Amino acid sequence: MHSNQQEPSPVAPSYGVTWGGVPRHARRAMTVAVATLVAAGLTGPAVASAATLTSSADPVSVIVRESAGSGNAPERAVSAFGGSVGRPLDIIGGFTAEVPADRIEALRGVAGVQSVTVDAGLELQSADVESQAAQAGSLYTIANEVTGASAMWDAGYTGAGVDVAVIDSGIVPVDGLNGTKVVHGPDLTLENHTPAQNLDTYGHGTNMAGIIAGRDAAAGTVSGNSTDFVGMAPDARIVSIKVADAKGQTDVSQAIAAIDWVVQNHDKNGMNIRVLNMSFGTDGVQDYVLDPLAFAAEQAWHEGIVVVVAVGNEGFGTQKVNNPAYDPYLIAVGSGNTNGTATTADDVVSAFSNDGDGTRNPDLVAPGEKVVSLRVPGSYLDTQYPAARIGERLFRGSGTSQAAAVVSGAAALLLQQRPELTPDQVKALLTGSAAAIPGATAAQQGAGLVDLAKAKDTATPVDAKQSFTLATGAGSLELSRGSVHVTVAGKEIRGEVDIRGKAFDASSWAAGLKKGTNWSSSLLSGVTWSGVTWSGVTWSGVTWSGVTWSGVTWSGVTWSGVTWSGVTWSGVTWSGVTWSGVTWSGVTWS
Repeated sequence: MHSNQQEPSPVAPSYGVTWGGVPRHARRAMTVAVATLVAAGLTGPAVASAATLTSSADPVSVIVRESAGSGNAPERAVSAFGGSVGRPLDIIGGFTAEVPADRIEALRGVAGVQSVTVDAGLELQSADVESQAAQAGSLYTIANEVTGASAMWDAGYTGAGVDVAVIDSGIVPVDGLNGTKVVHGPDLTLENHTPAQNLDTYGHGTNMAGIIAGRDAAAGTVSGNSTDFVGMAPDARIVSIKVADAKGQTDVSQAIAAIDWVVQNHDKNGMNIRVLNMSFGTDGVQDYVLDPLAFAAEQAWHEGIVVVVAVGNEGFGTQKVNNPAYDPYLIAVGSGNTNGTATTADDVVSAFSNDGDGTRNPDLVAPGEKVVSLRVPGSYLDTQYPAARIGERLFRGSGTSQAAAVVSGAAALLLQQRPELTPDQVKALLTGSAAAIPGATAAQQGAGLVDLAKAKDTATPVDAKQSFTLATGAGSLELSRGSVHVTVAGKEIRGEVDIRGKAFDASSWAAGLKKGTNWSSSLLSGVTWSGVTWSGVTWSGVTWSGVTWSGVTWSGVTWSGVTWSGVTWSGVTWSGVTWSGVTWSGVTWS
């Protein structure tokens, strides 16, 4: 599916700063102010007084991106115009600044200045949100019309006090996810100890976190608010564990280590992690009882954490939800197309959403088509799929990734309403109150579409206790990886070894996880990958479960020869890197 809407080219991200504004790509003729810059010696020799450079106009917050080799000319220009330089933004090769309003156009014309983005404040940002509020996939529609989240909000439950762990590609503090909204756990990628540490250079994690718990700083109210971005559980907090960098790469051992960190730290350092969102999976076929990834996720469940997992996007006829969604303890989420209406009469299960085998099916479905969430300008997804942009702030995608994020937010709302709920009770509430979709089989929809308005008033199922066979984790790490493998320093990681090539003993590891000490501590220690050269590194079977990305087809769970070349983030260049395998659960970005 492709949007016919042509959106502006990406604007560089502002980390920790509210951003907005229309990008300017064509510079206008030199103004009088630019001429005075020439006189000041910033673009050429001449003579002029400081009075001709400075201005009495009100200062405006801007983000300045510098061209390579510009030196400090842009900073000097800001000062010459009577402005002030703020803090550096190394990840985008720029800095923040305050500049008189009538000198911004002149600053754009200065040699060495790549772009100047104005912080347009709430009016432009609100325009982005308001312009798409009526769409079926807007969070406004999903929360207020489809899932019943606003019924929880009206009753006073917004997710406050609940932390949701998100194992993904990191999070950028754009508006809606800034301030104290996000706590960062370990960064398990090569971008650790770089300016991109913890930040989302891929663009997926921020999008998911926005669905779960986004809330604009200006959002004084949530229910019925169509001018500010508001996620499912707008007062919940996100704990981000980054496992995918700008190349979308990781090994299943890193995903396991991330789950391990959540288990060991869920109630430490002021955290209250009650929900874990994993919008990924592998195509491994090992029994869940043996699989290390499924075992790790199940341990989080038994620790009191509601684990929400995407079923995958290989589509109807798969008859298999992905790993670890196939562990029956967890909440396996499929995608539905709700057409933006409160009734399920016109709903269908998304054709891309994996169905079950009649024994292990999706537990329920949630809106997953053309869902609009927060954008990371300049990230991989943003630059590759510009048709998915909505204005300057938002980004639209489809997949069981998005559906899982909706359910993670729903779980956070129920846990604020009833903090004593066990994961089994949360699952029973969500499935017991779900609305059946006419014409869809149980293998496709599970119990049906999430319905929080009904769940809110449903009595706590006191006898809800799952009794499936407990996972042991004593199987094969290699089989957990599925069909694709990561290559490190020219060597493909295969067999019972982790991402660093160290031996993985499933039995001792599983025993250690239960005791709180285990193998993954070596991966988490310092989370530094010094001396490791990543060449052609792929998500080793930890799939983003995508089928098509704006016309790029995923073959099974494999990137089919798609190459990202010459893309640079803050001086770190990835050239000739081939994507050969994995996907998050975003089917299309359009």
